[in-house]
Amino acid sequence: MTRLPSCVRRCQPSVLLPGLLQAQPVSSYAWNQELTKLCQQRHFIMEDDSGYGPLGTELKNNLAELWWRSVVSLREQVFGISTLHQQRPTAAATSTPIGLIDKNALHTILHDSQLNKKEMAKSIESLLHNQIGLRTSLLQGALEHYVPSLALLNRKLPFGLAEMGTCYRPIHAEEPNGKVKTGESFMASLVWFSSPQTSAQWLEYWLRHRMLWWRKFAVSPSDFSSSELQNADGNREVRIQYNFSGGTETLETLCSLGDEVLVSRCVGSKAKLQCREGRKSVIPHVLSISSCLDTGVRTYLHNSFQEMGSVHTKRRLLQRKVLKLHPSLTPVKVALDMGRGPSNELRQVCEGLLQELQEQAISVWPGYLETASISMEQQLIRYDEMGVLFTILVNDVTLENGIAQLRNRDTSIREMMHISEISSFLTKYITAARRM
Repeated sequence: MTRLPSCVRRCQPSVLLPGLLQAQPVSSYAWNQELTKLCQQRHFIMEDDSGYGPLGTELKNNLAELWWRSVVSLREQVFGISTLHQQRPTAAATSTPIGLIDKNALHTILHDSQLNKKEMAKSIESLLHNQIGLRTSLLQGALEHYVPSLALLNRKLPFGLAEMGTCYRPIHAEEPNGKVKTGESFMASLVWFSSPQTSAQWLEYWLRHRMLWWRKFAVSPSDFSSSELQNADGNREVRIQYNFSGGTETLETLCSLGDEVLVSRCVGSKAKLQCREGRKSVIPHVLSISSCLDTGVRTYLHNSFQEMGSVHTKRRLLQRKVLKLHPSLTPVKVALDMGRGPSNELRQVCEGLLQELQEQAISVWPGYLETASISMEQQLIRYDEMGVLFTILVNDVTLENGIAQLRNRDTSIREMMHISEISSFLTKYITAARRM
């Protein structure tokens, strides 16, 4: 129960609880300058496009937590692993196109006047051969963990190894000189091992599972699609894509790799690769599922961006733009503000609510601490653009009978609710939204 200050009367009037309302699927706006500007102003992305702001970081963390929960935490046959970003120098030169070299060593070679052209080339080649490689995918880490994991699993199929982390890829800049810079992507990977006889069925299973998962958190589920092709090695590959207004972009790739990726890495007897499928011993087939969570963040920002009409303020008419992010994704669940009334007493009420909501792991924006003088209408516009689910407003009425206003982002409806009921209602709302 909320710790009510003594200035609030403990009365329990009838309470009108708003229902669990689902946002209706509507067409979203293009990922254009307007959306980019909004995401920069509301601290989802940095102005120079160099990374995430505080709200974008929390959105990415929420997406990663949901991915891990769906693929790993709720499954008995999937285990998490952690591998290094870097690869050993002996393997780096041939296994990855991106590596780290000693800049000072390269500078010394290039400016050594005693080296002829052949000697300089040989020195640079040696430097490149001994570079520290940066991983471009998480697949290799799971393959390295495959044999050590068999003892834990008693060699029983099927099972999976999952990991999250940063991967690197070369990106050709748009400058005329063709300069190359390194790009980073935050990836999530599941590598699934199954018998050769069931590998095709598992691909279909995981495709359905992953498509439903991506659509679950979307305002417009129909914007997600899949396409199938054969990769360069002749293996079956399926891509889950999001249909941006300017074209589709791949969110997740499912690729059937057969047993070749295991056999090609094997040194010595192949018996150590074998697992049990019933009474048979088989070398499993590998299914790689790779998700780019950075693309996922942009996808949900794009999919949730809506224009809901105009809002009248004291000075002008403003368009109401809303990020209708799913309750499980939105960085801030509740904004807490205070209206007219004795400021010290109202602040005590807000602090009590803030503490209780935080104890329930509900993220709160403490709007009552704002020093800028802006109207409540302008504040609500800001919260809608931040994707805040609910706004709680306490005022002199709250001090009189414990009733506060609870505004729903998706409907703009303001319900009256006793503050002792707010924490319980929000917990149930967010929990129910995650299960839907």
